Amino acid sequence: MEQTPLVYQLFQPEMLPWTFSILAMLIPLLLLVLHYLATNNNRSTSTSCTQTRNHHPLPQPSPPRLPIIGHLHLIGDLPHVSLRELADRHGPDLMLLRLGQVPNLIVSSPRAAEAILRTHDHVFASRPRSMIAEVLAYGPLDVGFAPYGELWRQNRRLVMTHLLTNKKVRSYRAAREEEVQFVMAKVHKLSAKGVAVDMSELLNSFSNDLICRVVSGKSFEGERRNKLFRELFRTNSLLLGGFHLEDCYPGLARLNVLSRMMCVGARNVRKRWDELLDKIIDNHISEQQCENHNEKDEMDFIDVLLPFQEEWGITREHIKALLVDMFAAGTDTGSMVLVFAMAELMQKQNRHLMAKLQAELRMNIPNGQGLITEDHLTNMIYIKAVIKETLRLHPPAPLLLPHLSVADCNLEGYTIHAGTRVIINAWAIGRNSEYWEAAEEFMPERFLDGGSAANIDFAGKDFQFLPFGAGRRICPGINFAVASMEIMLANLLYHFDWEVPAEVAVRKEGINMAEVFGVTVQLKEKLLLMPKICDVINPACT
Repeated sequence: MEQTPLVYQLFQPEMLPWTFSILAMLIPLLLLVLHYLATNNNRSTSTSCTQTRNHHPLPQPSPPRLPIIGHLHLIGDLPHVSLRELADRHGPDLMLLRLGQVPNLIVSSPRAAEAILRTHDHVFASRPRSMIAEVLAYGPLDVGFAPYGELWRQNRRLVMTHLLTNKKVRSYRAAREEEVQFVMAKVHKLSAKGVAVDMSELLNSFSNDLICRVVSGKSFEGERRNKLFRELFRTNSLLLGGFHLEDCYPGLARLNVLSRMMCVGARNVRKRWDELLDKIIDNHISEQQCENHNEKDEMDFIDVLLPFQEEWGITREHIKALLVDMFAAGTDTGSMVLVFAMAELMQKQNRHLMAKLQAELRMNIPNGQGLITEDHLTNMIYIKAVIKETLRLHPPAPLLLPHLSVADCNLEGYTIHAGTRVIINAWAIGRNSEYWEAAEEFMPERFLDGGSAANIDFAGKDFQFLPFGAGRRICPGINFAVASMEIMLANLLYHFDWEVPAEVAVRKEGINMAEVFGVTVQLKEKLLLMPKICDVINPACT
């Protein structure tokens, strides 16, 4: 798979908030600054390497690097793929790359991931500083991007104790089932018209509506806000994903003109988030002042968070940071896993797996069931295996959010210095042939009783399977995401039979699985499928 080197992408207008004309004026200055920084950094690196040579060496071997840009020229437009290819040649467990002037430790094996996320989790639990994240995450005051410390612990405790407990997730059951009903109604209408369904749009809208309802009390269906939310989610993902100039040359952040230019796009997005969230929060405050507020059936995230302004001393900025976290994580993660699951099941070589899943659903659920509920899914083992296998092959965040070492650490016989950026390639780990049978194949049976991965789960204890991370920084919304994915996929496959459009059916390769990289990955092409209503009362459909 040929990829465009990232060093060229860095200077594309859609990737950076400045234009070619501004760059043309700044190139001489940039080259001087970068040369100065790289020279100083090389001297300090040489010194530190000399000091540790007789103790523990740096991870080696590492591919040859170029002056100033280091290994940037080796990273393509799908960094998770590029990094696995480099790791296969230079460091199957650990590999040290210098992206610009910043050392990056690439983790590509379950053993090395366990050392980072369990054995030395206290050393690697922080996040590298990012000006873009500081703008979009209000400080950062959120859970995802905030550095490790007391503020982060308070925020995570708030989220885990009051927003995403198992009890809370179960309390959103009615919202999940109602949103699924809305989707089924949409698909029924499109099926009757004989038109293809844009599954990417449909499932992203479902995830967005559900998280909006849970977070703010309403889905904004039919409102302009619905579209705005989704635009902001996608922009956040693009701005926060990949390797930015500041990630590779943090010294440039000290130059005020450049720092302002690098963050202009993020500030514009932040302004739009402010307008949207301030209105929603103000509406909730007004509602809480009403006499009948206590009669409200469902307490959404904002209802829960507002009282903590006095109790814990959190600010409105705190609340907005946590809401952006919940909105972004709850929309992209669930929808993209569902899209990839449908895409895999619709591939020609996997249609027997689709039939097997539909048989499980239609043979165990009463004929003519209007909606599959969570009660129906309790003992459904194959649908759970399909979702696990999708998460293994297509983790929504193929590169986990970067970690940062806060102290020197002896790792696997190597010295990892404080300040090293750590990139865990969950996508490569999930396809590691030493740990997975037929690692590149979509094979849900591996997770069934008697399968090679029957006892492996994504809760952070099995380091060959890290779609949600592990350790202190594990995603807090696992249960919420999985519950929504299971009920949505089950209803899509129970009520409808699916076909690919004629132009896709004639392709030798079938559905195009090419990806677009961001904090989360998406299919490059829309997933268009043709639904056919299945009358489950008719035995021919079972």
